[in-house]
Amino acid sequence: MRCPLPLLLALVAVTVAHAGSDPVAHLLARETAPPGVVFEIVTGDANALDTALPQAQEAARRLRARFPGLDVVVVSHGREQFALLRSAADTAPRAHARVRALLADDVAVQVCGTHAGWFGQAPEDYPDYVGVAVSGPAQINDYRALGYVVVELP
Repeated sequence: MRCPLPLLLALVAVTVAHAGSDPVAHLLARETAPPGVVFEIVTGDANALDTALPQAQEAARRLRARFPGLDVVVVSHGREQFALLRSAADTAPRAHARVRALLADDVAVQVCGTHAGWFGQAPEDYPDYVGVAVSGPAQINDYRALGYVVVELP
């Protein structure tokens, strides 16, 4: 019995939609771990970290359950990174608390120093628990060169 083309296309669409809802499913299905995983966050939404950081933390836990010792980092280089400024600790307490929780889980969180500079912010304007890379995109490319897999988070 042959599968009709419309049914086949519908099944492919459902599979792709389902795979897209879990950004780490393809990594969990691998036989071997990559050298590391970078969760990239770049949005125009100042509050995006309230959603993206919990996703990164849960994904890191799942990945490390499958691949113990896997190196995991988060790089934020959009408007959302400003929620992590020292001066924003009172207005974005969930983002700051989540970064500290990620650090406790051995997940580094970095922001883009170049983007910060465009808006008059310096590396010292971020708390010590937030790493400031010279350039977020360059930092991600450096990780890629080391074999890390980049996973974009909304």
